[in-house]
Amino acid sequence: MDDVLQKARAFAQPLLEGSTFDSGEDVLAHTDAMVHMLAEMGDSQDMQAACYLVYACDHLAKPEDVIGKAFGASFAALAIETSRLIRIQRQARLSVTEESKPELGVENVRKMLLAFSRDLRVVMLRLASRLQTLRHYSVVKTPLPSGLAQESLQVFAPLANRLGIWQIKWELEDLSFRFTEPDTYRQVAQWLDEKRTERESYIATTCASIVQGLKAQGIEAKVYGRPKHIYSIVKKMRDKGIGFERVLDIRAFRILVDSIPSCYAALSWVHSQYIPMVEEFNDYIARPKPNGYQSLHTVVCDFQNKAIEIQIRTQSMHDHAEHGVAAHWAYKEAGKKGYSGVSATGAYDAKIAVLRQLLAWEREMASANAQTSDKQSKDQKDAQIAPDRIYVLTPEAAVVELPEGATPIDFAYTLHTNLGHRCRGAHIDGVMVPLNTVLKNGQTVAITALKEGGPSRDWLNPELGFLVSARARAKVRAWFNAQVLQETVAKGREAVEKILQREGKSSTNLEELSGHLGFKSSDALFEAVGKEEFSQRAIEQFLRPHSAANVTPDDYILLKKSKPSKPSENGGVLVVGIDSLMTQLAKCCKPAPPDEIKGFVTRGKGVSIHREDCSNFAQIERKNPDRVIEVAWGHAKASQPLAYQVDVSIEAFDRQGLLRDISEVFAKEKMNVVGVQTQSIKEVAWMTFTVEVFDARKLNKVLGLIGDIKGVRNARRR
Repeated sequence: MDDVLQKARAFAQPLLEGSTFDSGEDVLAHTDAMVHMLAEMGDSQDMQAACYLVYACDHLAKPEDVIGKAFGASFAALAIETSRLIRIQRQARLSVTEESKPELGVENVRKMLLAFSRDLRVVMLRLASRLQTLRHYSVVKTPLPSGLAQESLQVFAPLANRLGIWQIKWELEDLSFRFTEPDTYRQVAQWLDEKRTERESYIATTCASIVQGLKAQGIEAKVYGRPKHIYSIVKKMRDKGIGFERVLDIRAFRILVDSIPSCYAALSWVHSQYIPMVEEFNDYIARPKPNGYQSLHTVVCDFQNKAIEIQIRTQSMHDHAEHGVAAHWAYKEAGKKGYSGVSATGAYDAKIAVLRQLLAWEREMASANAQTSDKQSKDQKDAQIAPDRIYVLTPEAAVVELPEGATPIDFAYTLHTNLGHRCRGAHIDGVMVPLNTVLKNGQTVAITALKEGGPSRDWLNPELGFLVSARARAKVRAWFNAQVLQETVAKGREAVEKILQREGKSSTNLEELSGHLGFKSSDALFEAVGKEEFSQRAIEQFLRPHSAANVTPDDYILLKKSKPSKPSENGGVLVVGIDSLMTQLAKCCKPAPPDEIKGFVTRGKGVSIHREDCSNFAQIERKNPDRVIEVAWGHAKASQPLAYQVDVSIEAFDRQGLLRDISEVFAKEKMNVVGVQTQSIKEVAWMTFTVEVFDARKLNKVLGLIGDIKGVRNARRR
């Protein structure tokens, strides 16, 4: 026994002696069996030594420190990761009751195994441990817990198959099937036993005949009778809908030769001596299976018209088929031979190859789940073994999938939006931690929450690291937007109600008033008034129709019918058809060249000029369409350009220096600021800047620069 292996057993023995699992199996005996199993598969002495350290973790107060000091950090990390996976898989299995869906327990175990499979040594240790557990139950002949049987058949065996470890895969399948369907298992075993003597005699004779025939052709070969596993027999019977007597590979042989050319030469000889069934031939040498398996498979009929299956491969192909990619690539260099015809340069290439197999298996499982569950969410369909996903547990051992780097707040929002809003503390594995602590695979997270409350604005600051999930960040933003909207609506409601009281219209139906003013609801009207996007004067004018201008239609229809004159040389706004008519720029929308504009004939104040997209103008035009006239901008002299005042509305997270940063942008762009209004509601700053421009098109550039300032959420022209 190697030094490190001896040292590990001597270290663990006093800790494990007398300790047993829930099944009654002795822990030290279980570990010795795992070591023997890994040794048979060719795994390293370090891997075998790790078996003892995994179960020693449960008996140490600070396993990472103790094992790290005695064996090194690598052994400590492997032992702790594997023991943690064992613990959380047990919790995940126990959390699923018989009344709930048992398949959830299997799915949880699968997710956790995949999450920890970035260290392939953890996967191998778990496969070996599970196989030994099934062997123990088989020997003592006690019932196997249903959860263990389903996990083994639906998770561990497919994983071993994906890694090409057939030696473990077949035994996991047969032992699991023996416990899940004992009657079927006994029936097939009885069928095999009834023909055992005849079959063994036939296999011995045929092996000798094949060896002699190949030797006569100059081909050195080893020939073995291959046992057929019970689970694979039943699976083939069910998949093809056939009886036991029609299973063709009950009598099966394996031919091992020294090279690939010899494989095809042996195949040629076999087909010349027996009657081949062409439809049953498969060339896995030219087209290897996804997990790298290579061999020639053929089914032939002998002289007694009995169907026999023959597999032909090299010794290296056989080694890979028995022990798989994990044993050959993950823990030692593959050398020039490589894997599945691909050269490997070292452990890194090996790990990538195995991870690709795990990824393919995960995709297959996700696809199968999607076909059987109509309610599966998009997140579940996309779940893959990727380096950007982790899996943690709730206190009830439910598995929660999160992005890598996620925090307890991300976890809380994943469970429920309201829980995320009320989250104020967290415990990881029973220890209180800050809310921006990064979660790791397998940890158990408990959330402390208030009865009522909302999120903090600090959670949206990426520099503080409270949130990683885009979904959680969106929920926090939505909460604050809703709060601001409520404040704005309340402010608008108060203003409208004051107008109604002042005009003696307190009994006015607010929904009807909103409809007349062009809004879908009263809240929409209040929001527009609260944001000062709709003039309160327009509401007053609607409530006082008698104050509208008493201008006869002829007074302004003639204006619309007049032909346009040439633009005014004095600049400013030109009223089409009448140069001398007095004009004024509307304060609600503050138009500036080159905005599209329209005019409205007022009472005693000439023509009011509005932007075409002005909401106030839309209301006025709807009520008095015949008082709207066409207008255009005049051309100012180059020596005397006219400045126009426009309003810029900015919404931002309130912070120190915000007003200074925004003002600097206007100064650098040489825009004169003539007025500023600011208000802050729950750390959200609402600002309105009145600036002078000569051309409104330049404002687009300035708005873009302001939008890039830290904390600014929205910058637009009012």
